[in-house]
Amino acid sequence: MIIFNNVTKIYPGSKIPAIRDLTTEITRGEFVFLVGPSGAGKSTFIKLLFREQLPTKGTIYFEGKNIARLTKGQLLRHRRQIGMVFQDFRLLKQKTVYENVAFALEVLGRSPRVIRQKVPDALAKVGLLGKEKSFPSELSGGEQQRVGVARALVKDPLIVLADEPTGNLDRENSRQLMDLFETINKEGTTVIIATHAWDLVDRMQKRVIALDKGRLVRDEKRGSYDV
Repeated sequence: MIIFNNVTKIYPGSKIPAIRDLTTEITRGEFVFLVGPSGAGKSTFIKLLFREQLPTKGTIYFEGKNIARLTKGQLLRHRRQIGMVFQDFRLLKQKTVYENVAFALEVLGRSPRVIRQKVPDALAKVGLLGKEKSFPSELSGGEQQRVGVARALVKDPLIVLADEPTGNLDRENSRQLMDLFETINKEGTTVIIATHAWDLVDRMQKRVIALDKGRLVRDEKRGSYDV
């Protein structure tokens, strides 16, 4: 599903690669943690996969396509297959829970009928039915992050990418969020999470890809945060 082939990424103005000679493969349906210290390359990995950044060297394949060569239309379709979850939630403060999730479909040009069907389904998956008319300021941090997950899921993505999704949550909300990601994964969605939450990584025993200074230093099928 995803292949990184000798990928290096050097940002403009920097001489030090954020990602260095990275080769790895992720198959459909996997649950993967990206771990490593700050500056290890985790966020760059996600940005490259979303095609927010292009590799300086090497190739990245998604569903058999070299994503650096996607046309504008193909890039839009590529991003529609990816649900993004962010550390800082990125909710629209002036919109309700329902409207925040619906907006993800509106920008894709989905019909009102489809939106009315899919938004409640997504909110049900994250346990937020009954909160449709609430605004982000009326929600706890854990609930706001669940809205973010619902917004990612409503597109029926092949893959969910999450960049430090528990960074602003307490331990209990972090655990609940990871349980939610695990449920999503069991339903067939590939999940890739960049995280510093060593306790959650150790508890869940999923595949761990460890980066350090842009290099792949460890890849374990049922790994822990550190060894």
